[in-house]
Amino acid sequence: MSAEEELNTVGVARRAVDGAESQRASRAWWDADADDYLAEHASDIGDLDFVWCPEGLRESDAGLLGDVAGRAVLEIGSGSAPCARWLALQGARAVALDLSGSMLRHAAALGASTGVAVPLVQAGAERLPFADASFDAACSAFGGVPFVAEPDRVMREVARVLRPGGRWVFAVNHPMRWMFSDDPGPEGLTVVQSYFDRTPYVEVDEAGDATYVEHHRTIGDRVRDVVAAGLVLDDVVEPEWPEGRERVWGQWSPLRGALFPGTAIFVCHRPWT
Repeated sequence: MSAEEELNTVGVARRAVDGAESQRASRAWWDADADDYLAEHASDIGDLDFVWCPEGLRESDAGLLGDVAGRAVLEIGSGSAPCARWLALQGARAVALDLSGSMLRHAAALGASTGVAVPLVQAGAERLPFADASFDAACSAFGGVPFVAEPDRVMREVARVLRPGGRWVFAVNHPMRWMFSDDPGPEGLTVVQSYFDRTPYVEVDEAGDATYVEHHRTIGDRVRDVVAAGLVLDDVVEPEWPEGRERVWGQWSPLRGALFPGTAIFVCHRPWT
């Protein structure tokens, strides 16, 4: 049974969604979809790998987090936690946090089967259950950020738990993708809605309750959230589609990737003073 069937999804609504409803929907969706998602994408993300995005950019090549050996690193929206396990193999004291219990059960099973177990924490990104200045770095590869109604709260929470000088790197759908449908083929090359329309994408059940929610913010919104949290934005990485990569991953494809970016990676740090 698909997640849509399990959650009785019947259609799409255009309306506002607050933080509580968004979190309920995300927890239910990823609990229902974890098995199918990992069955489809296990080969893309690996068990002991850190892949930032569907373009295939790896942390082993990009080095966006810097040297993590001996450092405490928090992964937010970890899913089955392949990135956290990769960080552990590099000598980091990695912690994986996710909203979904089903995803974390997969993470625990993979920790046992690979022999690389990391601490697992179930919580939302807007309220991190850690003390101030607990981590040397934090990361999120398409994790919690696109699914929260108040991403500014996530930025403030990350700033709080980072030690001075700590890096925060997060990958999200490139904001300009909001203008296009989620079609990897030719129909996905036509603008269908305004870049400035921040109404979330909401799937609903027969009662009108959200079963899946994804939120849009512009590039400017993302920058303002980072800066307002007291963080410094060092870079915005827009990975190009690699030549010869034929993999289609959801809305990402060679056709679209040759024309416009699909991912934006924000590289930030907490200042020393």
